[in-house]
Amino acid sequence: MVRLADFQPATGDALLIIDPQNDFLPGGALAVTGGDAVIAPLQAWIDRFVRDRRPILATRDCHPADHCSFREHGGPWPAHCVAGSWGASIAPALKLPTTALIIDKPCRADIETYDGFSGTRLDETLRQQAIQRLWVGGLATDYCVLNTVLEGLRRGYQVFVLTRAVRAVDLKPGDGQRALEAMAARGAVLRDDPP
Repeated sequence: MVRLADFQPATGDALLIIDPQNDFLPGGALAVTGGDAVIAPLQAWIDRFVRDRRPILATRDCHPADHCSFREHGGPWPAHCVAGSWGASIAPALKLPTTALIIDKPCRADIETYDGFSGTRLDETLRQQAIQRLWVGGLATDYCVLNTVLEGLRRGYQVFVLTRAVRAVDLKPGDGQRALEAMAARGAVLRDDPP
């Protein structure tokens, strides 16, 4: 039986923000349509987790200039989140606390990493802090959010997806909605209310 208390942040929970970077926001190299709409709801969740003294982490996409996913190297995307660039920086509109941990994805030319776990210290960091549940928002619903949520579920975390705090690329119309449905089908809880 699910209790309302199960849907509130508690001990053993962490807020995980996926790739809140300049290049995924309006004006960026790979801007998600309406991507800036995630900032206010993410900030509300950040404020809640800060107030409750619970961990906050953010993943950061990172690529060398010759990355395999870039169009000029045969991939599907424009060059984005190049290491050291403005586009790779966390969006300044999002006020992360100084205690937030930034988890960099692998920065190798030959690897495309959509999830925040593969090749990173995310799982190790969460387990060191005895985290069991993740509250996830960020960009983009149908790529890095989807893959991080599915990998988190596979690794045994309970995952809440903050649907007001995600936006999709939607290369094919409806990709974002299908991603939400896929996450829910695997056991993620879709949460549409503010903190």
